[in-house]
Amino acid sequence: MPLYRWETIPLEQLNPLLARKVIHGTQTTVAQILLRTGAIVPEHHHRHEQTTMLQSGKLVFYMDGNEVILEAGSILNIPPHAAHRVVALEDSVAVDIFSPTRDDWQRGEDRYLREG
Repeated sequence: MPLYRWETIPLEQLNPLLARKVIHGTQTTVAQILLRTGAIVPEHHHRHEQTTMLQSGKLVFYMDGNEVILEAGSILNIPPHAAHRVVALEDSVAVDIFSPTRDDWQRGEDRYLREG
């Protein structure tokens, strides 16, 4: 039974305003996402269900023509294949849970996050 602590997980700097720490299980991926004010996660979609829990800061999610503002303590569920994008209104820390495992990230298919 693996035990993890965020402070021991390596930080992966994706672009100047976006970094992450990732744990891949057999059926899920859990990621701690660190976004600086102004960070943009461009519109994208994936086959994974995503649940985002905002620990600190303020983010705006755009999905299906709607805008949702998340503040600390907010939880948002994004269904599989739903196109969405994110803008950090403040320095923020989010925890994302994905099911199934983000095998695309494991293969390095995350260019959209690195080009911000």
